[in-house]
Amino acid sequence: MALERRSIGSLEVSVVGLGGNSFGTDFFGARCDQREVTRIVNAALDHGVNLIDTAEEYSITSFLGEGHSEECIGRALGARRDEAVIATKFLNTSAQDPDHRGAARIVAAAEASLRRLGTDRIDLYQQHQPNPDTPIDEILEALDRLMQDGKVREVGCCNFSAEMLDAADRATASTGGSGARFRSCQLQYSVLERPEAETFAAMQRTGMTLLAYFPLASGLLTGKYRRGEPPPPGSRLGADALVSTMLRDGLMARRPPLSDERLTTVEQLTDYARTRGHSLLELAISWLAAQPVVASVIAGVTNADQVVANAAAAQWTLTGDELTAIEAIVAREGRP
Repeated sequence: MALERRSIGSLEVSVVGLGGNSFGTDFFGARCDQREVTRIVNAALDHGVNLIDTAEEYSITSFLGEGHSEECIGRALGARRDEAVIATKFLNTSAQDPDHRGAARIVAAAEASLRRLGTDRIDLYQQHQPNPDTPIDEILEALDRLMQDGKVREVGCCNFSAEMLDAADRATASTGGSGARFRSCQLQYSVLERPEAETFAAMQRTGMTLLAYFPLASGLLTGKYRRGEPPPPGSRLGADALVSTMLRDGLMARRPPLSDERLTTVEQLTDYARTRGHSLLELAISWLAAQPVVASVIAGVTNADQVVANAAAAQWTLTGDELTAIEAIVAREGRP
């Protein structure tokens, strides 16, 4: 399957990416063991998905220093390493050594991720959360050192505000433009959940692309939540949603509202997609792919069939009229 490729600096990535936050074992037990991760990664590469996104804290045991998701991905890739664009992320501090901060922490985190991934370079290295304790100049200087050493190819950030994006751009400009520059920003983005308009404007000013996470709005765009029925056990919006959001999905993730109005919108989007011979999943991923700022849609999976379905979903090229109709459905939410 031929998937469109888009640029993140010097990288060419598939418009649909693979999220690794379910890979490995966490405090709750096995989510995707090594055998399943290997099947998923091979299915992704076979179907044109080359961007694989993870982080040092995936799965949750990595807070204890294990980084199981990275390890699983490294083993799964094996001889196919060069077919993949590996994106991983660093935290501001380490649970093992909370006083280890700043540039030294970033370099040490990168070295640890390289070991776990079993590779000599990280294609896209991302700051996972804003860091109010470390000047952006110091962060970019550490990332530039990693790039100069050939250990990192491009750098990005996650969950930054417009003000933070502008500050990072000014810091790069102060070096004459020769230092590390954030090429991407990973944000929670779906047809239902949008970043602030100011953030989009800052990305345009700074020439950055967007990596969309939670493209299915924490499962709302899968159809698993139904009016008058309790959320499925273990779901992100169920009774364990706080644990799921804070521990498994990152402190920056926000939960979309599970309301009658929101479920009505989901039903209307489902009906709209069905009348055109498509599924809600296809609408959700294709809508994001139609946004010019989006480089890749990062979708987490727990089995190989899901990654194949996600890759296929991007094949619906939405027309201008279809985009307008979808926007009208979402805009009606909350109106009497």
